[in-house]
Amino acid sequence: MNSWMCILFSEKRDRRAGCLQGQDGSSGWPEKGSTPVDNSQNTENDFSRGSIARNILSLALPMTLAQLINVLYSVVDRIYIGHIPHVSADALTGVGLALPIITIITAFANLFGMGGAPLCSIARGSHDEERAEDVMGNSFAMLLISGAVLMTACLIFREPLLYLFGASDVTYPYADQYISVYLCGTLFVMVSLGMNNFINAQGFGKTGMLTVLLGAVLNIILDPVLIFGLGMGVRGAAVATVISQGASALWVFRFLTGKKALLRLKRRSVRLRGSLVKEITLLGTSGFVMSVTNGLVQIVCNAVLSRNGGDLYVGVMTVINSVREIINMPLTGLTSGAQPVIGYNYGAKCYDRVKSAVRFMTVWSIVFSLVVWAVIFFEPRFFMHLFTQESELIREGIPAMRIYFCGIFMMALQFAGQSTYVALNRPKQAVFFSLFRKVIIVVPLTIFLPMIGGLGTDGVFLAEPVSNVIGGTACFVTMLITVWPALKSGREAVPS
Repeated sequence: MNSWMCILFSEKRDRRAGCLQGQDGSSGWPEKGSTPVDNSQNTENDFSRGSIARNILSLALPMTLAQLINVLYSVVDRIYIGHIPHVSADALTGVGLALPIITIITAFANLFGMGGAPLCSIARGSHDEERAEDVMGNSFAMLLISGAVLMTACLIFREPLLYLFGASDVTYPYADQYISVYLCGTLFVMVSLGMNNFINAQGFGKTGMLTVLLGAVLNIILDPVLIFGLGMGVRGAAVATVISQGASALWVFRFLTGKKALLRLKRRSVRLRGSLVKEITLLGTSGFVMSVTNGLVQIVCNAVLSRNGGDLYVGVMTVINSVREIINMPLTGLTSGAQPVIGYNYGAKCYDRVKSAVRFMTVWSIVFSLVVWAVIFFEPRFFMHLFTQESELIREGIPAMRIYFCGIFMMALQFAGQSTYVALNRPKQAVFFSLFRKVIIVVPLTIFLPMIGGLGTDGVFLAEPVSNVIGGTACFVTMLITVWPALKSGREAVPS
């Protein structure tokens, strides 16, 4: 226990000069009395050196800020649309109906971006720069291919899809105006969102943050100009988004092909290799499944709430999801920042540093989520007022919010365990626990708890903390049982 809690206050420095694998196949640990290996030519963004906490935070803080900017990006977009004269409610509903399609696009960006980045970190830690660049190039190619297929398919089938998601004859025109333009920028979304992971994986957290900042600021400036100034309405919001994503994509592409990048996009590396594509896809399936299952859970929650409580409770859930999105940002930023550090040190055979990184990530995730839980429990009204002034919505939302977030500190274990699996290239476990919590636990509980003991709508909100306790415990304990012993014994590879 002491070895875990000491991470809260200090970071024990590595007692050895380095732990990188030598070219002769040795571990790279200097022997007693020997001259330390000179790695001075390869120390830039070398996560096997220095403080683990500093390495993680140097990536986590910019990532968290980037996600905050990204949330403000979408919130400001909806605020502008919600103020279009005379049609604000229908226009906002129409844009909301397009969100599942946007979620699907984001899921594929995560599939190849988040799938390739950990593999890239492991290869870089092993000083196999050629493999690292091949991983990045193959991810880039798959992002372009999947983006083109998605854009074409969604443009062809957008009408039946939008009606399937709940569009009416009144709201469909607004949904169609937005998504038709948005889909034209699908390749921009895939490149800016998917390839930004490889900027962060190389240790350029601030540059990765600027990718999001560039698009967000441009979108905030263009929205009022196009929506109101040029009278383009909903279509103007979509045009602003496409232009902003295009600028971000260009920024990412220029960086990854420029001199500042440690690993560069090259024509050679873009040629697809079946074995690499398979590895990238398997590892990225975790993030893909998380995105898809989030949408599935939301659809089920809204359907059950609508049946048991009506539109009012669907509105309550909308506010709760908005709050969850905000408070998840630091957790996602911390665990995403830890992944390149864990992957690099695993590739460099620095197993003690891998364990230190996992400890740091876990302890601080738990601490943060406990603080958030306390704040939400005592001041839920503050969070409700951020999104609505409707007295009835606030009255019903306060107890619902307390129920929904009462187990949030256990979700930190899910974040930490799953991020460790991804960083160590264990895709099967990462995918299983993603499906386990959302599909196997949350969805059935959301459907059946309202029928038990007259719980009604409270049963829907109770499904989340129950799933956090069961899913978080199962994910983290399994990680400790399967991964920790291999790291502790210093075995050369953690078995998958």
